[in-house]
Amino acid sequence: MRHHLRRAKHVYETRGLVETVRAALGYAPIELNNLAFRSRYGSGTRVMDEKWDTLVVLDACRYDMFADRAEAFAGRLDADCRLESRISLGSTSEEFLECNFANGTFHDTVYVNTNPYLPRLGLDDGTFHAVVDLLSAWDDDRQTVHPETVVEAALDARDRFPNKRLIVHFMQPHYPFIGEVGRRIDARGWWADASAADPGSDGGAVDGDSVWQRLRNGDDLDIELVWRAYRENLDVALDHAETLLADLPGRTVLSADHGNLVGERFRPIPSRRKYGHPYGVYLPELVRVPWFVVESTDRPAIRADPPIEQRSPSETDVTDRLEALGYR
Repeated sequence: MRHHLRRAKHVYETRGLVETVRAALGYAPIELNNLAFRSRYGSGTRVMDEKWDTLVVLDACRYDMFADRAEAFAGRLDADCRLESRISLGSTSEEFLECNFANGTFHDTVYVNTNPYLPRLGLDDGTFHAVVDLLSAWDDDRQTVHPETVVEAALDARDRFPNKRLIVHFMQPHYPFIGEVGRRIDARGWWADASAADPGSDGGAVDGDSVWQRLRNGDDLDIELVWRAYRENLDVALDHAETLLADLPGRTVLSADHGNLVGERFRPIPSRRKYGHPYGVYLPELVRVPWFVVESTDRPAIRADPPIEQRSPSETDVTDRLEALGYR
């Protein structure tokens, strides 16, 4: 609700009363759908209230996608594993990060970060004991941070901070798709326009159309090819997560910040088919996320210590990374 009120205020200030009323009429069905969702599923899980030593965040990973691979993935691990689910506090990375960490201090935790919204929200300054920022390791060709880079940084962080909880944020399976199938799709980064007249829209594109924008426009793009690329991006992330898990002590949980719509409609009040992950929209495909627990009896002794000083990425770098990932 707060997000849609902020958007309505922005529309009023920039486009006047008529457009504000039009936007508000569009937001009303979304909020009614959200109420129906919350009445069934509850308000969601605060990840810091859960029991884990390492939390691996797979950005934009749908529960159903992970569930299809959970049994095979568990079979590759020499550990006791189980798949559960949780309801995320947000349908975008921004909302997930803000709702879980804003106005809090978690000085027993180190965050290995690839998502530009963490510094954009100021969560890299005193919120955690330390943030290992990987935005400087951005791959300009693939327009993301490669999961191999994340694994190396996470293992180094575990060695440097053995008595801290660890959050490891992979950008995959979030678009852009970096596997062989995904890189054959002709698409560009995209951005979320907070003043878009279409509620639930993710806005337009930067230097061309994104995968989700092309599907929304009805372009000649095979939806099954997009699904293959999306699942392939998850497989790439899981391959690297397996390497990470082999060297992590304690209880590790693989989860996600949010999911993604691939042609579903809002409900119970229907909409046209939607793609991407609009802010403040609560549907199972968007906020039901995997909670894959890898148990261990070797639990580290966790303690809080004052945050260490560190340098935040530049605003230019943050904006460039957000545009490449689909935001502005």
